[in-house]
Amino acid sequence: MKELRLSVEGPVARVVLDRPEVRNAQTPAMWRTLADFGTSLPADVRVVVVSGEGPSFSAGLDRRLMMGEAVDGQEALLTLGAKPTAEVHELIAGFQAGFSWLRRPEIISIAAVQGHAIGAGFQLALACDLRVVTPDVRFSMRETALGLVPDLGGTQPLVQLVGYSRALELCATTRWVEADEAKELGLANIVVPPEELAGTVKDLTEALLSPLPGAIRETKALLLGAADRSYQDQLKAEREAQERRLKELLATLA
Repeated sequence: MKELRLSVEGPVARVVLDRPEVRNAQTPAMWRTLADFGTSLPADVRVVVVSGEGPSFSAGLDRRLMMGEAVDGQEALLTLGAKPTAEVHELIAGFQAGFSWLRRPEIISIAAVQGHAIGAGFQLALACDLRVVTPDVRFSMRETALGLVPDLGGTQPLVQLVGYSRALELCATTRWVEADEAKELGLANIVVPPEELAGTVKDLTEALLSPLPGAIRETKALLLGAADRSYQDQLKAEREAQERRLKELLATLA
């Protein structure tokens, strides 16, 4: 697909949004392609890097699809409102699948974000486990300004990162969050100059590949589920995860 550059090199997969002429605006066809890519990843992939070509990460949904225009044969999204409920839910679930695979425990995903990350672009960055950003980054959850809700999986990680009250404020006002505030709120793990973005992501990728993959997989799963468990249930989950790790390590010595 010309709008996306997808590649796998050993344990590292890369997703590059490649529509710089429209600030990497996204379409449902791109989301379906992303879902297929996630499903087809080789088992030995451990890190996924998501980035955007040009000065912006992603300006969000291609606005023409919201204005009633068809884009490359894709129907305008407002037409979903005329479809039966089951079909609408199935279609949106398919869109969400383009983002949700980035949270799977067996991989760690990194968003390299510069310039605008708006709406679907913000949600794509939120789908990733880690975000490395440049000083010109501008996050905004714009869906409510269009009369919509964020529906690509971004609401849960946003609440987990910044808390309910701040998440509601960001979504309801659709205001910009720039680099310094993003770092303060936990939306950005690190802010680096543009010329250091690629190098920092490369160093981070190499650091993530150092520990044993099973240990990282189990740890990510523990952390992802921690907020939904009681303390005692989390202790139990830790015990079960450690038992699996010990058995796997023992098996490698046999």
